Amino acid sequence: MDKLLVATTNKGKLKEFREIFKDFGIQVLSLDDMAEKISVEEDRETFLENAVKKVKIYGDFYKMPVVAEDAGLQVEVLGGYPGVYSARFYNIEFGGREEGENPDKANIKKLLRLLEGEKNRKARFVSVVVFYKPEDFGLWAEGYCEGQITQKPRGEKGFGYDPVFIPEGYTKTMAELEPEEKNRISHRGKAVRKLVKMLKKIEI
Repeated sequence: MDKLLVATTNKGKLKEFREIFKDFGIQVLSLDDMAEKISVEEDRETFLENAVKKVKIYGDFYKMPVVAEDAGLQVEVLGGYPGVYSARFYNIEFGGREEGENPDKANIKKLLRLLEGEKNRKARFVSVVVFYKPEDFGLWAEGYCEGQITQKPRGEKGFGYDPVFIPEGYTKTMAELEPEEKNRISHRGKAVRKLVKMLKKIEI
């Protein structure tokens, strides 16, 4: 396998995937690299179901190996929210909608509002990564990163909820960590490394 489509247009995610796959001699393409564009709605109830839906549709359409991921933040005191709604948390009814031109900032603003005065700030990032080789086979792996939600955003290096998430055992937020360090401990890094180990065993 010399080429792999990572089914995302999220530049932050794509950068992390390219960093993780750089030592494997695989050219990582994104949906932006595809001449013909299609889109897939993430409307399932679990991370795995969303990732499987994406990987199947994109893989069968482009007829090439595809990796798709669904990931999000689960906050204990919010009953697991934002969860599968992490990317559009600001715009769902739970907890009231939040105005904002930048979805990442609006999501963070809503999260911190809902946690105002709350002592239990336990949370975890979840990533489910699925590999699919059309008409051949598929594999999936999951990764977790436990941590706490901060009182206010800190750091400029990450994306999404990174500025308000402190990983277990750290004092810095994800957005304050260098990319190499973040990839080593992140939910996405853990899931992708598990997946790569499986792929190596079957020598694709």
